Parts: sequence; structure tokens; C-alpha cells
Amino acid sequence: MSAVGPALDLRAKCLILFKTSFSLLGFSAIVTAIATLVERGTFDPVNFFSFFTVLSNLLAFATLLASALLYRRSADGGGLAMLRGAATLYMAMTGIVYIALLSALDSERFSAVPWENITLHYVMPAVMVVDWAIDRPPRPISFRRALLWLVFPLAYLVYSLVRGSLVGWYPYPFLDPATSGFVGVAVTSLGIMVLALVLSFVITWITRWRSSPARMRPA
Repeated sequence: MSAVGPALDLRAKCLILFKTSFSLLGFSAIVTAIATLVERGTFDPVNFFSFFTVLSNLLAFATLLASALLYRRSADGGGLAMLRGAATLYMAMTGIVYIALLSALDSERFSAVPWENITLHYVMPAVMVVDWAIDRPPRPISFRRALLWLVFPLAYLVYSLVRGSLVGWYPYPFLDPATSGFVGVAVTSLGIMVLALVLSFVITWITRWRSSPARMRPA
């Protein structure tokens, strides 16, 4: 066997372990949050799953795990690569927006326990960016195609504003007109969408680096 084969096999094993371990860490943080809130008697499933952080981390868990399980069969990229790119974008947005707009606020509003807060808002966003950089899709993704990733943040924004106006609850203060004013909500939302565009460009630009080593398919 050539020297290239074992090296690639070791790399694959390390990547699969990395993806699996952090996918389970993110999922355990969400499960811990739910269990803690249920124990406190404050768990509202609709509100809980209306946080962008929760939704983006669930997608990160699913894509990391799928990428690990299907690693040797996904060398051609395709739909999984697009899902990974979307998850990377949403998690990067989660980390940046939390640090910039929410980290100075009472963390108990956005998390049940401290380690879960650190995992979902800091660790997992960094993990997704690192995972994308070290395990790039074998084929580049165009920025134009990546614009599809913006559908979910836009839909989430509409959902949050409409539901908030109906039930009087908003997942984040910057989306609440009573807290930020309508102009403030509009300006912040526009700023976040610009951030999403910039991040989408960067994420697709990374795919144009030199190609990742070819993945070995099972015999």
C-alpha cells in the first residue's frame, strides 16, 4: 500500500471523530437545557424552539453527524455540502450576533446552565467554522448558489416579528419594538442580513482554496 493511503485513512478517522464528538456535545447541550427548564417548570417548547441559537445548533448537530456517518460516500459534495455550508453560516451568525449584541445581557435569558451557554454560543460556532475550513467540499460552491442559505434567516425574521406581535414575546431584545423601537429593529435586522451576506461570501470563498484531498471510497 502506498504512503498516501494510510495518511488519508488516518485523516478520515480524525475528522470523523471530530465531527461525531462535537455533534454529540452540541446535542447534549440542547438536551441539558430542555431537561433543566422542565425541572424548573419554565419550559415552553414553542418559545424554546423559536431561538435562532437552538435551531442553528440542531442543524449543526445533524450536519456534523451526517457528515461523519457519510464521510466516505460524500466525496462528491452535493446536497450535504450545501447543508454544511448553511449550518456553518447560521452558526457563525449565532456566535457573532451573541457576542456583539447579547453577551452583556443576563445570560439566563438565553441559556439554562453556564456550560450550555458556552457550548451553544461559543464552542459550536467555532467548531463549525473549523470543520468547514479543514474539510472543504471537493467542488467549489458559488456565491450565487449560496444565496439560498439566506432564505432561512429571512423566514426566521418574519416568523419572529409576526409571532412576537401576536403573543407579545420575542426571542431577542433587538427584535422587540418595545425595547429597540421599530427603527432599531429594522436597522439591526438589516445589519445582520448584511453580515449574513458577507459570511456567505467568505464561506464560499473558502471552497475555492486548493481542493481537499480525495476521500477514499469503500471497496
